Amino acid sequence: MKKLLAVLIALLLCLGCTAMAEGSYRVGVCQLVQHVALDAATQGFQDALKAKLGDAVTFDVQNASGDSNTCSTIVNNFISGGVDLIMANATPALQAAVAATGDIPILGTSVTDYATALDIDNWSGATGMNVSGTSDLAPLEQQAEMLRELFPEAKKVGLLYCSAEPNSKYQVDVITGYLTAMGYECAEYTFADSNDVASVAQNACDGSDVIYIPTDNTAASCTEAIRNVVEPAMKPVIAGEEGLCKGCGVATLSISYYDLGYATGEMAYEVLVNGADVATMNVQFAPNVTKEYNAELCELLGVKAPEDYVAIQ
Repeated sequence: MKKLLAVLIALLLCLGCTAMAEGSYRVGVCQLVQHVALDAATQGFQDALKAKLGDAVTFDVQNASGDSNTCSTIVNNFISGGVDLIMANATPALQAAVAATGDIPILGTSVTDYATALDIDNWSGATGMNVSGTSDLAPLEQQAEMLRELFPEAKKVGLLYCSAEPNSKYQVDVITGYLTAMGYECAEYTFADSNDVASVAQNACDGSDVIYIPTDNTAASCTEAIRNVVEPAMKPVIAGEEGLCKGCGVATLSISYYDLGYATGEMAYEVLVNGADVATMNVQFAPNVTKEYNAELCELLGVKAPEDYVAIQ
């Protein structure tokens, strides 16, 4: 009887230790700025880990309000607080996390190009450091083809983006090559931050037939200001993602940021529970893209969306 009791106590202690170990999963989430796309990615990430770990995981979700320096402060607080993993939502958050720690696993999401963001040459798909994650890069050639499909008579395309976001510059460089090959004249219009978005958007309207905005976090947080310029100017915007399009665009070839965040959460589970080496995990991409249109702005600007486009709800 005493032996049985001892065995039962040992089992209970083991179960208790397991529960404590599982309950110790603490994840810090640094999100650059609040807008629809990044919010959806953070939610998907949390939902994925909650689905697999339940109450065994806790989150510290912090928003940097678009300030890169605040990202650094948030990440350093995560490190001093002893988190087990950092999820960095958007490029400046990722860069801040990488600068702060080479030990704690970091997973990025809503990052367009990891090689550009982390200044990695000879990109192979994995970073070789304590970083992996998911990319929000939509097929830029298909976005260029979308622009041509909707606006075949246009001559000038204005590329509007934030100069402080290297991944926006990367997208613009790539799509410019496709658009130029199609015969369009391309010009870049860059704003430094939210303060000059409206004035730069007006310049883009004055010099363009169509405007293209990549997946740009500053632009995504300023869609109302952009719409207040492009709508009265009657200049259509092709957007890099759904949130931008819903705010100020007529059409987009978009991914699901919720699904992207969810995939990042599944990667986090592999790192936290199964001991996956984040340095060798290939960056993942969104599996599907959808042609979408903003019904209200299309009607206002006289743009007719083809039948295979889905209206944004």
